[in-house]
Amino acid sequence: MAENAAGMTDAELIRTRDITGGEVYSLAEGEVWDETSRFNAVGDGWNDIGEIEDIVLSRDGQLKGVVAEIGGFLDIADKHVMLEVTDMQLVPVDDREYAIVTRMTEEELEQLPEMDEGFWE
Repeated sequence: MAENAAGMTDAELIRTRDITGGEVYSLAEGEVWDETSRFNAVGDGWNDIGEIEDIVLSRDGQLKGVVAEIGGFLDIADKHVMLEVTDMQLVPVDDREYAIVTRMTEEELEQLPEMDEGFWE
């Protein structure tokens, strides 16, 4: 596999468009989040609790988290919250799409401050 201008192979890089729109999952009942845990695929019993709306970077380009749309139904009564890097892991769905798994429950996410457009101004 040839290297690109960044000195990496395409298999080592992930585009934001492969992440946004992906699902947000919480772990299955009884499953434990451990700092050493690494997930290579979406778990069978994981709870689909939302969708990845946006990716948040610091001005120096470091990933800080994602904005997730949680709750609601058909965009009614949904809420946008930020999942910080320490509370999530990127999980491949296939070779081009990704999801996020979080150690937080949907109820815990609903307690987070809302990230509406006014937050950025």
